[in-house]
Amino acid sequence: MARNQMAQVIAFICGLIVIILMIMALASTDWLMSIGWRQGLFIHCIEDNSPMPLPFNVQDPPDCYQARDVAYIKAAAALCIITLLTDIVATLLTGMGLHSKDHRTKYKYYRVAVYIMVLSLISILIALVIYPVCFAAELSEGNRTVWEFGWAYGVGWGAAIFLFGGVVLLLCDKESEEIYYKERKIVHDSDSRA
Repeated sequence: MARNQMAQVIAFICGLIVIILMIMALASTDWLMSIGWRQGLFIHCIEDNSPMPLPFNVQDPPDCYQARDVAYIKAAAALCIITLLTDIVATLLTGMGLHSKDHRTKYKYYRVAVYIMVLSLISILIALVIYPVCFAAELSEGNRTVWEFGWAYGVGWGAAIFLFGGVVLLLCDKESEEIYYKERKIVHDSDSRA
């Protein structure tokens, strides 16, 4: 592997890590937790012997149910799905760029991957900000004194950090890739004239 591709390889690995982290975050019910209550983006669970009254005026017996019909939960879920899908596309484009032998094609793959990865980063950041802000607005209906953001919310922040790293790596190495291509082109043009 060429020395100038190391940043793209690390960006590709960051993209793969983000895919794993986002699947974990989307599948978990541990975004928001309190005594006897766990809330995810698609499901909330009521544990056995949960103190009454239940949060948010829920009247269900202990079990797991579809997420409450609240706009901020739906928005955060949609933004996390957008993050996952756009990161998959950006990671595939980065992989195609790594596989490509033509420097122009390679550069185009990386450039598009950066734009898509930035969209992915913006999506997860918005989701991670609106979730706690909007939850704070309905805190009075929570019927609990202690609330914690669970590990799945932290995994979302981990995904944002890896996305940021991938974007920075692809952006920083873009200039060296252009210089490498221009140097090679100049050498090639001077050899053909001789």
